[in-house]
Amino acid sequence: MRDFKNKRRGDVMLEFTLVGIPLIFILISVVEMARGMWTYHTLAHAVKEGTRYAIVHGYNCSLAPNNCQVTVAQIAQRVREAGVGLMPNELRIELRSEGDTVLCSTLDTCLTNNNFWPVYPNSQIGQRVTINGTYPFRSAVAMFWPGAGSGMNFGTFLLPASSTETIQF
Repeated sequence: MRDFKNKRRGDVMLEFTLVGIPLIFILISVVEMARGMWTYHTLAHAVKEGTRYAIVHGYNCSLAPNNCQVTVAQIAQRVREAGVGLMPNELRIELRSEGDTVLCSTLDTCLTNNNFWPVYPNSQIGQRVTINGTYPFRSAVAMFWPGAGSGMNFGTFLLPASSTETIQF
């Protein structure tokens, strides 16, 4: 009987190698996929909030005696506040209305832009306002792929989000 136990001694290690390692890889992949979906959802929410903020400060805001027009910095601040967990120095946004486009290489550069946006006559009822955003997502799963050495960069994907609204009032 004792001889039989000694012959089966390495079975647990072999079973773990064949089953456990792929299971750990699948678990890490599921966590990375969830992190990617959370990042995309946060980006889409932040862009949507920036667009909503811009459209309610559109029509008649630049005409006297009204003083409700917003600046690019205020919209960028709204995007930053709604994008919890997104790095402002990596988030790229583009503000577009009918004939007016503001491109920010990073969200940080827009935080100091005090130009009004959207500019009259692009701030009238029925005009469309669009905010596009892109954010890099770096996946840690790439380090588990064969051939990934110390000099290899992790897989980076650009996540896009866009929101278009019409100025209502």
